Order: sequence, then structure tokens, then C-alpha cells
Amino acid sequence: MAIGDVSLTAAMRSNLVSLQQTATLMGQTQERLATGRRVNSALDNPANFFAAREHTQRANLLNGLKDNINEAIQTVKAADKAVTAITKMIEGLRGQLTQARTAIGDATSSGDLLEGITSGYNEMIRQINNLQQDSIYKGLTFLASGTVLTVNFNETSTTRLVMSGFDGTASGLGISGGTVSGYGGLASGDIASVSGIDAIESSLNFALATLRRESGTLANNLTILSVRQSFIVDMVNTLVEGADKLTLADTNEEGANMLMLQTRQQLGTTSLSLASQAAQSVLRLFG
Repeated sequence: MAIGDVSLTAAMRSNLVSLQQTATLMGQTQERLATGRRVNSALDNPANFFAAREHTQRANLLNGLKDNINEAIQTVKAADKAVTAITKMIEGLRGQLTQARTAIGDATSSGDLLEGITSGYNEMIRQINNLQQDSIYKGLTFLASGTVLTVNFNETSTTRLVMSGFDGTASGLGISGGTVSGYGGLASGDIASVSGIDAIESSLNFALATLRRESGTLANNLTILSVRQSFIVDMVNTLVEGADKLTLADTNEEGANMLMLQTRQQLGTTSLSLASQAAQSVLRLFG
């Protein structure tokens, strides 16, 4: 029906407009109470809506980076556990060398004893290499010299940590396998001679120093990753809180508004009824 098809009195028209405005406000208030937000679209408040969306989008991007940091932390932890295990293996190698020294100093010892010690020594060397191979996490290990892992800390990739691996094999650490071809008079480097044992023990000391240095690097990287992980969690919470402050509704206030609008609607309906009484009185003339 077009406007003007039905003639209303000025009082009725005023009350009708008031009721329509009240119904619109009630619809907005109901939406805010249902969603818990006072800004549900750009029409409600363009500035707050787009600012909140930007905060939320950045929070989502940072959450994705947090997952990558978690994986990097686990990779570092896997490498650190392998370094600890290899260090224990090297201490075991020291034990083998101690036995070899004792056997060399004992005139009653046989070459078979040294061969058995050497066999145990070489088995530990193989196990060190096995530990290096088994330290892989999600296809990566920091006990390999070619490993490079870059972890980004922000959504624009302008802050990052680049971590490199090292050769964690026995040969990479400078540890050589033991040899024995007889008892006495063997070349330097063989377990059957004191000078050879001294040389091997020196290489073990060098390997332990390398592992301590690399363990320190892993610990530093782990600290950086853990701190950045906590920072990202705090930053995401800050961004979400900022977005909420721009868009969330005060449910107490909106509840009070709803009660007032319902009262206003009832009064408007009553007022419209009163305004129409003048027109209804005309019907009495025909009663």
C-alpha cells in the first residue's frame, strides 16, 4: 500500500512512526543480545568493525606461526636428547680405553682381550652413528651438517631465527674406530698401543667439547623459541581482547535497553489506541 492511500491523523501518524522506530531498535537490541556484540557488520560501526577484523586476522596468522614454532621446539628437543645420549656413549668409549690401558700394562693379558675391547669400542661407534640417524623429527635433525631450519616470528617474516645443524656422526665429531692387529708394537692410533690410546682419548675430548658447544647452541635456540612462543600467545590474546573491546556488547546495558523498549512499545500501542478514538467516535453517529 502506497503512503497516503489511507489518511491518518497527525497524532496517529506520529505514534506509528514512534512504534516503527521502537521496533527497529528492538531488532538491533535483540541481535546484540543474541550475538553478544554491538558491532556485527560494517553498517553498525565501520571504523570499529574493520579495526576488529584486522586484529582478528593478525591473531589467526600468528596462531599459524605458533604451530611452526612448536614443531621447531620439538626438533631441537629431539636433537638435544640425541646429544645427551651420544655424550653417554663417549663416556662408554672412555671406559673401553681404560680397559685397554689396563690390558696393555698387564703382561699376562693376551691379544684376544684387546681384540674384545676393540670390538666393544667399535660397536659403540656404530651406535653413535645410529643415534645420529634416529634423532630425526619430522624429516629434520640438527645432528646433520646440511640442516638449516628457519622459523618466522611475525606475519611479515621480518623477524626470524635461522638454525643450522652439525655433523653428529662419529667421524664428524672426530672419533675414529679402533683397530688391533696384534699385541705390542702397533702404529699410533691403534688401541693396542699407549700412544694410540692417548690419541683416541684426545679425539674423545675434542668430541665432548664439540657436543658441549653444540648443546649450548641448542639450549640458546630452545630458549629463544620458547620465549617467542609465549610472546605470540600473549600477543594473540591482546589482539583478540582488542577486537572484543571494539565490538562486544554490554549485555547488562542491552538487557536494560530491551526492557525499556518493550515498555515504550506498550506505551506507544496504548497512545496509538487513544489517538484513534477520535476517528472511532464517528462510528457512534451511525449507531
